[in-house]
Amino acid sequence: MGAHDGDIGDIALGAPADQFRNDLRPYWDAFRSGHPEWRLRILQAPFVDPFAGLRRGDVDVLVAWLPVEEPDLTVGPVLFAEPRVLAVAADHELTRHTTVSLEMIADFQHPNVEAADYWHDGFVPTHTPSGRAIERGPVVWNSEEIFTLVSTGEVVSLFSGHMARYWARPDIAYLPVRDMDALPYGAVWRTDTENDLIRAFAQTVRDLGPTSTELS
Repeated sequence: MGAHDGDIGDIALGAPADQFRNDLRPYWDAFRSGHPEWRLRILQAPFVDPFAGLRRGDVDVLVAWLPVEEPDLTVGPVLFAEPRVLAVAADHELTRHTTVSLEMIADFQHPNVEAADYWHDGFVPTHTPSGRAIERGPVVWNSEEIFTLVSTGEVVSLFSGHMARYWARPDIAYLPVRDMDALPYGAVWRTDTENDLIRAFAQTVRDLGPTSTELS
């Protein structure tokens, strides 16, 4: 039960995949230390239909890449911003380069996701700076499907930098993208469910400030 469902001591937070939670642990630990009377539960958040959990009441706060432009949701403080990487098959022609650009990756197909267009566009732009279209191909529903398509060379896929640390695989290489800004991730919640627990979590994030993430 989430905080807005009547359990005032329980806040459910949806975060990226399990392997990513270690980077965000300072926020979890600080909240629990500052508010031992409240229980913080961490749930894995999917990237397909990402805001459904908030609207159903499954989670109280979602960690999501920005921008989030939903009329019923509030965007709170930024937790971090990450450099971008491109996942390619280990024997892909792009591995001849140490870094890639948006113009270079437009030569290859990218996976597609069932999500709000603007939100997906924030992760994978539709065009390069020169106006070339970045083609989206097969629809995927989870990271494993992306990795299968990448490893076989069917697609290349943009990610945030943490994937290179937590999803290292012998059949996939990660190449830094040199002309994309770091992707910010912020705390998001339903405006009509904001309460003391949610405000306390947001204040914890503000007090600590954005965490620093680097490509290894």
